Amino acid sequence: MTADELAQSARRDAAPPAVLSPTQHALWLARAGRWHDAHDCCQDLPDPEGAWIHAYLHREEGDLGNASYWYHRAGRKMPASSVTLEEEWIRIASALS
Repeated sequence: MTADELAQSARRDAAPPAVLSPTQHALWLARAGRWHDAHDCCQDLPDPEGAWIHAYLHREEGDLGNASYWYHRAGRKMPASSVTLEEEWIRIASALS
């Protein structure tokens, strides 16, 4: 499933499609506005993929200190404040799809 298909599914479907990988499942939950479910899900994912999604979620939450820790665990730099959450979600979904 492409990043765009994943995003569209999260906007219209009440439940994630059964065909999703574990990383796509966490991203679907995040996109669907189910922050806590996405957070729980990404904790079970292997590094660095799970750490990257975890970092994104804490950035979305506004906990930048915690986000910084998870970006470091993912081997990535925290995006500049000019990078929107939408842009970052697309980057992550594209890279992990």
